[in-house]
Amino acid sequence: MSVKRVRVVAALLRRGEAVLVQQRRPGGPRGLLWEFPGGKVEPGETDAEALARECREELAVEIEVGALAAQNVHRYPDLEVDLVLYECRLHAGEPVALHAHALRFQPAASLTELAFCEADRPFLHRLEVCPPV
Repeated sequence: MSVKRVRVVAALLRRGEAVLVQQRRPGGPRGLLWEFPGGKVEPGETDAEALARECREELAVEIEVGALAAQNVHRYPDLEVDLVLYECRLHAGEPVALHAHALRFQPAASLTELAFCEADRPFLHRLEVCPPV
């Protein structure tokens, strides 16, 4: 059986020593697990365009997409995710959990205390030891 593959972009938004994370809504795939905000890249979009759109739609903010921070490919039973994390900067607005169960700036040093989606987990240790840029 073939598993669907999707490219997902995620924002690494920092506030001091903390990074923005969101908790998925209950009931859906990977419900109540934490992740970095973002979403699927639609056909014809660049990573930066998709990430800016997702942050507008899901967080009600405008961002500036910066450098690639990390990348990971993870296969769930139902989906293969090519997850790309970009350094981003808030340009306008204050993040609001429009499509998430919860949203918070979590200290980078304690990211592993949260139950993250498996695709996001490889990024956590790197962020705990890397100071903000």
